[in-house]
Amino acid sequence: MSLLEHIDSPADLKALSRAELKELAGEVRAFMIDSVSKTGGHLASNLGVVELTLALHTVYDTPNDRIVWDVGHQTYVHKILTGRRARMGTLRQTDGLCGFTKREESEYDAFIAGHSSTSISAALGMAAAAKLKGEDRRCVAVIGDGAMSAGMAFEALNNAGAMDANLLVILNDNEMSISPNVGALSSYLTRLLSGRVYNSMRRQGEKLLAGLPAIHELAKKAEEHMKGMVMPGTLFEEFGFNYLGPIDGHNLDTLTATLSNLRQLTGPQFLHVVTQKGKGYQPAEANPLGYHGVGKFDPDLGISTKAGGQPSYTQIFGDWLVDMAAADPKLVGITPAMCEGSGLTRFAEQFPERYFDVGIAEQHALTYAAGLACEGLKPVVAIYSTFLQRAYDQLIHDIALQNLPVLLAIDRAGLVGADGPTHAGAFDLSFLRCVPNLLIAAPSDEAECRRLLSTAYRHDGPSAVRYPRGTGPGAKLAGDLDGLPIGKGTLRREGSKIAILAFGAPVAAALAAADQLDATVADMRFVKPLDRDLIQTLAQTHELLVTVEENAVAGGAGEAVAEALAEMGLSKPILHLGLPDRFVEQGEPAVLLARVGLDASGIETAIKKTLAD
Repeated sequence: MSLLEHIDSPADLKALSRAELKELAGEVRAFMIDSVSKTGGHLASNLGVVELTLALHTVYDTPNDRIVWDVGHQTYVHKILTGRRARMGTLRQTDGLCGFTKREESEYDAFIAGHSSTSISAALGMAAAAKLKGEDRRCVAVIGDGAMSAGMAFEALNNAGAMDANLLVILNDNEMSISPNVGALSSYLTRLLSGRVYNSMRRQGEKLLAGLPAIHELAKKAEEHMKGMVMPGTLFEEFGFNYLGPIDGHNLDTLTATLSNLRQLTGPQFLHVVTQKGKGYQPAEANPLGYHGVGKFDPDLGISTKAGGQPSYTQIFGDWLVDMAAADPKLVGITPAMCEGSGLTRFAEQFPERYFDVGIAEQHALTYAAGLACEGLKPVVAIYSTFLQRAYDQLIHDIALQNLPVLLAIDRAGLVGADGPTHAGAFDLSFLRCVPNLLIAAPSDEAECRRLLSTAYRHDGPSAVRYPRGTGPGAKLAGDLDGLPIGKGTLRREGSKIAILAFGAPVAAALAAADQLDATVADMRFVKPLDRDLIQTLAQTHELLVTVEENAVAGGAGEAVAEALAEMGLSKPILHLGLPDRFVEQGEPAVLLARVGLDASGIETAIKKTLAD
């Protein structure tokens, strides 16, 4: 029987020898590769933190000690070690394990995560709470180097240093930017500097020199200079942290010894750990980006890179961006660290001087776009719906208030399947619709997506085009850059008594339901401005109006229709169909849409029920 089969909780790790822990690391990697190959998920990032996760759960007393994982896409090892190994086959599946951390799922998940750069703030709050409540526990934030680019991470570092909190921040550096520092000398120095003897001498020295300000300052500068010669920690020291590292994140001996020392120290501590994405699986080591998020694959063959098949909405956008950039030299493309996910790869290759990846910094991305627009350029910001939430003030204050021509290409609108509620674009129509000056479009198919992107791009003011994850109904694409009349929808089917006003992707399901009900279907295309003439005509010629959208009903497109009817003085029964007032968990997209009543059958059933009542 393998060692892994005996690990049901972190307590089991503490009985293992160092040699057994190293053997267990290999078993965990093999298990994880096999498991993810069957479910899909984040692979390279998880392979990179095997030893770090083992060391953390060996040294710390979890769940009493809190470990907060930033983003949560590197927590598969954590799940395996905390009693969820047997359920890993359900990862990211309907009614299965979440792909990220989730408090309801396990007492070992201290904080939900799906967006980046929240870990330090959350762990700091937990450390402050422990102090206030008089509880003896340690709080650790594990954050990647990419997530450190966000302003929120630095806000938390600044606050933590000022509070003198008992907090350990672990920087998981997997870009190997400072690899020359990783070696025997660096590891030795880190163990030395994290030890109690050095830190006791440091504190006593500070007390002794406190009455001699000039000498105290000289000693402090000398210590900083010595550390700066062998480690890049000056920035974090300035924040008030005791910086240690960098150390090899795959060396269990060094990790456990250093963490054991750090657990005994008080005040803000910062440990810099260098790891390799994809560690232990050669294809992922060679192509960590390709193995960041994977579908099902054969571990012996690796992931398939074959092209072909129906293009996704993301690909439609990427191709449109390249074509429009070729036609307009003023176009610039911006992404907050989601080049591949948002479809900007071709654009970045063909127009590198007009491509800007600003890092995981959504707020900065929008204000940066505003600055470009002020100087006459035409920015296109490619951003996930759920990430746009993080830049709401910048959208209102920096873009909309100045009526700047910035196009938001909003990917992952609506439900997103396996990624679940942390990534579901359930609210963008609701929070965008109330913003003045903003044009909002929702294409129903691939051809309409391309044309509405052109329409919005040419609009003299801020605009947003929202489209779902994955593929559409398969509409034939044209290669031109023609637009559509702003604020005008179109009738896709004419029927009697019932009129379905559909916004975006649900048009296909609405058409299928309408065939069973002999209903009229309007592809509304625009959420703002609405096609008020079409709404008025449908209200005057039908007995029941039905709005359908893959967005929260509260504040969404359906409510915009109801408001328009009220303003026109028209009283008409209206049924609003959309996402429910709850977070929708992960699962197969078709199953999720059926559960919330947004498939053809659900729309038909809801309409029949309304007619019967």
